[in-house]
Amino acid sequence: MRYWKLWLGLIISAIFLGIALYGLDLAHFWEALREANYWWLLPGVAVYFATVWVRTWRWQSMLNHIAPVPLRALFPIVVIGYMGNNVYPARAGEVLRSYVLRRNCGIAMSASLATVVLERLFDGLVMLLFVAITLPFAPLPTAFRTLVIAFSALFIVALVAFIALAARPQRMSRLYALAVDRFAPPFLRPRIHGLFDRFIIGLQSLRSPREMLVILLTSTLIWLGETLKYWFVMHAFPFEVSFLVLMLMTAVVNLFTTIPSTPGYIGTFDAPGIAILTQFGVAHALAAGYTLVLHVALWLPVTLLGVWYMLRQSLTWRDMDRAAALREQATTTTTEDASVTQQVLP
Repeated sequence: MRYWKLWLGLIISAIFLGIALYGLDLAHFWEALREANYWWLLPGVAVYFATVWVRTWRWQSMLNHIAPVPLRALFPIVVIGYMGNNVYPARAGEVLRSYVLRRNCGIAMSASLATVVLERLFDGLVMLLFVAITLPFAPLPTAFRTLVIAFSALFIVALVAFIALAARPQRMSRLYALAVDRFAPPFLRPRIHGLFDRFIIGLQSLRSPREMLVILLTSTLIWLGETLKYWFVMHAFPFEVSFLVLMLMTAVVNLFTTIPSTPGYIGTFDAPGIAILTQFGVAHALAAGYTLVLHVALWLPVTLLGVWYMLRQSLTWRDMDRAAALREQATTTTTEDASVTQQVLP
């Protein structure tokens, strides 16, 4: 039972990988890989790391409500987090990122994890925006429509809920307290209240329409930059689709990677990527070769850099267990960052 998330991810990845490889002509697949011009990966990787820097700036702006953190100190932490997502199941790199931030800067994990959730929320909204923009020019395959509709409802509900929490923290806290005091067991109530208060700290960016707009625009820039990497890698292969199709591919692929899978999103990245390209006339073997190379180009550089930063900061793989333990501790204490909560909440 302890490893049920890992097994679930393995099963889901195996299903999606089977879908991606079904009917694949291996001879043409290997031919596509052999004849690719891999020099095009260099500008793609450069653009990707530029987007990682923009991600760092976005996270810094969210953390400013808690404590100022220099960009130079934050960039390695962001890279370590993305490396963790690539090698640990269930996006555990997000927990590792908050753990390293706590260790280096003293910021509570529960507060920084709220900013990470906020990042993911805006990333999802941008993915849905990409789908909406491209639909008139690049129709979504029928198989993906239900999932996209479900994600749309989920992200919109979450955004409304978070805005309500951030806009009226004291009022929402009273309503929340009434519900907790009525339905939660007495021994759990202090723990839940403490977690709620610290989580609210991380949502303070939503209190300002200007800051929300900045986060949305920054998130859009990040994902346009990642789509540009898709465009550069495409030039390594003998096919061409429009930038709008690559925007659609970026959106659908990243929505699918929110589904539980193995570390590195094996299968959940590849199957929808191949399906989008074949929808627009790219041969299956060629689409599979491109998607594999793109996947590796997205996975390998940031993972290697993250490992290097881990070694520089004297982090070990055991720190992942410590991160998980501290996250559990954060949910079972009411004293951590009580003073910070009082300063931030009006």
